[in-house]
Amino acid sequence: MKAVVIHAAKDLRIEEREIEALEAGQVEVAIEAGGICGSDLHYYNHGGFGTVRVREPMILGHEVAGTIKALGEGVSGLAIGDRVAVSPSRPCNHCEYCLKGQQNQCLNMRFYGSAMPMPHIQGAFRQRLVAEAWQCHKVGEKVSIHEAAMAEPFAVTLHGVNRAGALTDKRVLVTGCGPIGALAIIAARAHGAREIVATDVMDAVLLKALSIGADRVINVASNAEQLSAYSANKGYFDVQFEASGNERAVRSGLEVLRPRSTVVQLGLGGDVSIPQNIVVAKEIEMKGTFRFHEEFGLAVDLISKGRVDLKPLLTGIYPLEDAVAAFEAAGDRNKAMKVQLVF
Repeated sequence: MKAVVIHAAKDLRIEEREIEALEAGQVEVAIEAGGICGSDLHYYNHGGFGTVRVREPMILGHEVAGTIKALGEGVSGLAIGDRVAVSPSRPCNHCEYCLKGQQNQCLNMRFYGSAMPMPHIQGAFRQRLVAEAWQCHKVGEKVSIHEAAMAEPFAVTLHGVNRAGALTDKRVLVTGCGPIGALAIIAARAHGAREIVATDVMDAVLLKALSIGADRVINVASNAEQLSAYSANKGYFDVQFEASGNERAVRSGLEVLRPRSTVVQLGLGGDVSIPQNIVVAKEIEMKGTFRFHEEFGLAVDLISKGRVDLKPLLTGIYPLEDAVAAFEAAGDRNKAMKVQLVF
C-alpha cells in the first residue's frame, strides 16, 4: 500500500508500506478520506512542535474514514462494506487514568501519527489501515466519507464543550476561527448556546464563521474596540472557547467575560502571561481540554443524523499523489479551512 510519510521538515514522501496482519478483534479499512490537522502541519513545516521532534520516518494523519474490507476473528456489529469513521485514540484501558474513565489522559496512549514516543506511533494516512473494531463507528448512508473524516476534530470540540459545562442559554465567545474554532461554533450551537460571537484577525475565516452559525464576528486586528465594548458592567460572555493559542486572545477574553464565567483553552501556544487579578476578581475558571474519548461516537452520531452540517468547512480535496500540494494549501489560512486527502 501507499502511505504519506514525514522524514523531516518539508520532507514529505509517498512510500510503499506493508499492510499489517489482521488479528482477532480487528478490521481492515480501506481509507478513503483523511483531513490534514494542525499537528500534521507542524510536523510538515517544522519537523515537530515544542520538544516533540520527528526522529524516524512516520506516517502522518489521524482524521480518517473509509470502508471495511476484512474482518478479524470475533468481530461483531460490523460488516464488510460498512463505511466507518476511525477514532485515532487507542488508550490502554489498564492504567490508573483509563480506570478512572479519563482515557484521554492514558499513560500508554497510542494516538495515530504521534512523534511523542519512540518508536513513533504511525499514523493513518495510508491506503489500508488495520484497526481495532471498537475504534470504528458506522456512519449514516447519506453522509459523505469527507464529512465522516471530520468526526475527529469535531470530537475535540465536543470534549471542549463537555469541559465547559452546560451551554444552554449561555453567551459564548470563540477566539480564533481556524478549523477547531469553527467546529467549536458548531458544537456550541448544537448544545444550546444563546449567542455566539467569534473573533479572528482574518476576514476570510470570519465570513466562514458567520456562515456556520456565529451571530457576530469581529476582526480584532482592525476593530478591537468592538470586542472591548463587551467589557462594560464586568463583562458579557459566560464561556470563552479560546482556539487561537494567542496571548492577546486570552487576555482580551478575560476582559469581556462575566464574573464566574469559564475559559476553555482549545488552542495550543507557548507560554503566556495572564492577568491574575482579573481571574481572581471575577472568579473565572480556566480549563484545559485535551483530545476526547466518548465524544468521538457522539460526533459520528451528530454528523450521521444531520444534527450538524460540517460540509462548509471542507475547502480542498487532493489525491494522495499530491500530498505535498495539499499540505501547502492547508497551511494557507486565507484560502483553507479543512483540506483532505483521498486515498
